[in-house]
Amino acid sequence: MVSETVQGSCVTNGGTKSNESFKRKHLGSDEHASASRHDSSDAKGDIGTSERDIAANINEDTQADDASKKVRLPKELTFQDMYNNQDAFDDDDEDDSDWEPVQKHIEILKWFCTNCTMVNLDDVFLCDICGEHKESGILRHGFYASPFSPEVELVQVESEATGREKEIWSEASASNCSTAVGFDERMLLHSEVEIKSHPHPERPDRLRAIAASLSAAGIFPGKCCLIPAREITLEELQMVHSSEHIEVVELTRQMFSSYFTPDTYANEHSAHAARLAAGLCADLASAIFSGRVRNGFALVRPPGHHAGVTQAMGFCLHNNAAVAALAAQAAGAKKVLIVDWDVHHGNGTQEIFDQNKSVLYISLHRHEGGKFYPGTGSAFEVGTKGAEGYCVNIPWSRGGVGDNDYIFAFQHVVLPIASKFAPDFTIISAGFDAARGDPLGCCDVTPAGYTQMTHMLSTLSGGKLLVVLEGGYNLRSISSSATAVIKVLLGESCECEPENVVPSKAGLLTVLEVLKIQMKYWPNLSSSFEKLQLQRAMYSVEKKQKQVKRRRVFEPPLWWRWGRKQLLFHILTGHFHLK
Repeated sequence: MVSETVQGSCVTNGGTKSNESFKRKHLGSDEHASASRHDSSDAKGDIGTSERDIAANINEDTQADDASKKVRLPKELTFQDMYNNQDAFDDDDEDDSDWEPVQKHIEILKWFCTNCTMVNLDDVFLCDICGEHKESGILRHGFYASPFSPEVELVQVESEATGREKEIWSEASASNCSTAVGFDERMLLHSEVEIKSHPHPERPDRLRAIAASLSAAGIFPGKCCLIPAREITLEELQMVHSSEHIEVVELTRQMFSSYFTPDTYANEHSAHAARLAAGLCADLASAIFSGRVRNGFALVRPPGHHAGVTQAMGFCLHNNAAVAALAAQAAGAKKVLIVDWDVHHGNGTQEIFDQNKSVLYISLHRHEGGKFYPGTGSAFEVGTKGAEGYCVNIPWSRGGVGDNDYIFAFQHVVLPIASKFAPDFTIISAGFDAARGDPLGCCDVTPAGYTQMTHMLSTLSGGKLLVVLEGGYNLRSISSSATAVIKVLLGESCECEPENVVPSKAGLLTVLEVLKIQMKYWPNLSSSFEKLQLQRAMYSVEKKQKQVKRRRVFEPPLWWRWGRKQLLFHILTGHFHLK
């Protein structure tokens, strides 16, 4: 919880009191003068006045005259009057300290949602954006925790039940492990040191929420085995990044706080965390391709797909997916497929493999004509210098894209190209910021959608699949989605792939645009393109029919066509349009 203090100035009631005393000083002198005139008119011959009374009268008259000489003030004073007539209040004989303004502190308490980091006022218990409770237990129980209360007994009972499963699976996993997880708590030390008005979305709680969800489900520890962490070597990094970039990242070890870009931070532990993340991805790729494990999930941060050859950006320091791809090739893989479903285009990964025909990069992301971060990734970016067609971008033209559009793109673009490429190893750059509820992605993919996409990709490369965590900033969304993906890796059955997926109009147009461009390099897409062209034409005909039907709500009599209502007849029948 964070409290914000607003300072305001106000004048105490002492100002009114002093003003009244100031008036009484004038009124007292007037009354005395009036009384003296009255006494002198009634008794002109009275001479019985003492010297003490005369001196007192003279002193009072002198004080009244002196005060009147300073200023004649209005009865109701404003701050401007006080400022313009400061000398009127300079009285050494009186204590005028009550005129000094008193600073009053007005505290506005607010709290930031643990789930989505959005700000809320202190008197609200549920987040206005995501509905998460102020004291959510998501970091302890993951997405199994109730979003409406701090703790729920049902969650505790479930955790106790899954505890027995953990014991059973821990014994089995030691001898026979099919799915490996890469994780190290030292990656949690990478965090933004500088305190700003809003928490950074790429925060350690992202890993904590996913780990808590896997633990509550009895998946990890339990059904998955842990890969020991190590720092990536300089030689391995130099295969991906320039020496200058590596040196710049290493310099942050000597700095308490630093920034590569306004939104890409580092502290003294960040370089170590980035090297651990890259090392875990490299070792997972080697272990999967060599057959020691069937597949794996890299629960790592900082993310990597924006990190290019020479620069860190977009919360990313080293490109973990690129490191994993080259590690798989070093282990013997000839062709590697990288599918990036993060809502942001992986400009760094595309740059690294832009001229490499042995790595096929496919990205599904929001683009909106280059207006969405990072602005790259149009459908026309297909690779360069002999590697044309080995970069496939599926750029959504709007937000709110959901399961149907993603699965439709997988069916008609991703899988046909990937099957033709026939990879030996598959990597998913799994950003979960396209998930429903993410504050940055603003899309609508559900855990069921991620389940379907993972299941489709698991059929490639003999099931040798590595999932690398990228973005995702709603803790409930990323933890539920990551858990759903790992369940697919573990072999849990999922619903059958839907055959007749109906995309949105914008999604259909995007897929058609990509097919038209990529047909030059992947001829097997032509049949799908022709089929979808017919589907688009049918949509257009249906739309026109609906419009005509709306216009023909009222059918005019036929004889109106030749009478005085001829114009009205043509308007109602759609033969004439008013602008």
